[in-house]
Amino acid sequence: MAAIVTERDVTVGEYTFHLLESGPADGPAVLWLHGSGPGANARTNWEWQLGELGDVFRNIAPDVIGFGDSTHPVDPPIGVRDFTALRVRTLLALLDELGVDRVTLVGNSMGAIISLALTVAAPERVERLVLMGGGGAPMRPTPELMKLITFYDDPTTEAMAELMSCFVADPSFFGGDLEQIAASRMPMALRPDVERSHRATFSPGEPMAFPPDVLATITQPALVVHGESDRLIPIAAGEYFAEHLPNVRFERFPDTGHWLMIERPQEFADLVRAFVTG
Repeated sequence: MAAIVTERDVTVGEYTFHLLESGPADGPAVLWLHGSGPGANARTNWEWQLGELGDVFRNIAPDVIGFGDSTHPVDPPIGVRDFTALRVRTLLALLDELGVDRVTLVGNSMGAIISLALTVAAPERVERLVLMGGGGAPMRPTPELMKLITFYDDPTTEAMAELMSCFVADPSFFGGDLEQIAASRMPMALRPDVERSHRATFSPGEPMAFPPDVLATITQPALVVHGESDRLIPIAAGEYFAEHLPNVRFERFPDTGHWLMIERPQEFADLVRAFVTG
């Protein structure tokens, strides 16, 4: 039986996080960091996983600052590197507010970038690290990733449906519901504050890639999971992290795209459960 997933707002200084939570308060803490994209938030990435893994873990899944129903700075940092630095600082403050000393990080896509940056900034706070379809490898963006970055050049339901079809290995995964699902994401995607944060994040600036010497300093156990058919962040990114993280396990998923946690939810949950419990 799936665990109950609750939601609440938690204010930390001048920022407010919208949180999804599940599981026992005294369970091993897992911080779930979602990916980017127009309308992305914790619920769209992690709701099923929180229900499945709420029997043992204390699951904390925030809308990261600049996403969803968390704070969108009126004067946001410009570029992915500076916005990531703000997101790391506020997430550490959130953990302090929640009384969480050490946590396993699960990061999807941009959530993996934030996870790596947080681990580098505060290694004493991180128990383990899961990178799924992770960004942060030194490679050029794919055409599909550019569709995500430039979504607001033509923010239509049709463009959203086309983008969402890129997230999975086979668009037939959605059955006949792709247009309906795309339409359901549009109200949040079209909010002015959401657009402002997206444009600020992806404005030209210093790139956010982790060189081998930085990855070599991350000694926590790491699980790298990647779909072999990922069209937004290719499998080569997972291979890069598997090569340069010193304490790593690498799991490849055939016939799976960028939304591995949605395409292969049970297998991913089982992997995370086994990895976090050691």
